[in-house]
Amino acid sequence: MLDGLNVKIFADGADLDAILALAADPRIAGFTTNPTLMWKAGLTDYEEFAKRLLERIDAHPISFEVFADEPGEMRRQARLIASWGENVYVKIPVSTTSGESMAPLVRELSEDGVKVNVTAVFTTAQVELLTEAVKDGAPSYISVFAGRIADAGIDPVPLMARAVDIMVQAPRSELIWASPREILNVVQADQVGCHIITVTHDLLAKLDLLGKDLLQYSLETVRMFRRDAIAAGFAL
Repeated sequence: MLDGLNVKIFADGADLDAILALAADPRIAGFTTNPTLMWKAGLTDYEEFAKRLLERIDAHPISFEVFADEPGEMRRQARLIASWGENVYVKIPVSTTSGESMAPLVRELSEDGVKVNVTAVFTTAQVELLTEAVKDGAPSYISVFAGRIADAGIDPVPLMARAVDIMVQAPRSELIWASPREILNVVQADQVGCHIITVTHDLLAKLDLLGKDLLQYSLETVRMFRRDAIAAGFAL
């Protein structure tokens, strides 16, 4: 079923060995990471980690995020990160921690040729503002956190469909369905015309379930319960 989908799959993570292994997987079209994932992976040298990846991954697009909270320092970090490779996209947060929009910086960087990936986007208004910022610039991504929108009890599908329509005005920019929670999100992203979905390593392990026969899946589940009950030695 995966072969019938148009949405591209980007692997999301910060495990060096896992990323390098996935680079050979034909299902994976690119990579993203962020400071939180890197911190959880125990990384302490940001640049060293990035350059080790880029020594081996030079064809797939890969996104690295700035971690500054002041526009001037974000600009400096973004230009440095962009210098690491032609396939590098620089993640810029949609705002500072105080809520100041980074759309002006995004526009500046994009029009100067920096490939940006604007991250932590949650609203249609933000998508409109960012689309305007990148429409005349370098290739870019806008990452809408559909999974977290769903966590708030809001259906992300209409918002993502609207984002696809908005971003027609920026033909060199692609929409990313970020923070998916289940494999169904891959199908939903494809159905609304989203260009890319980021998938964690845990979800990647479930990709082969796409299109699985439900009656067979039911039988396998019954067998699992039976097998585990026997293994546990349960008796009544």
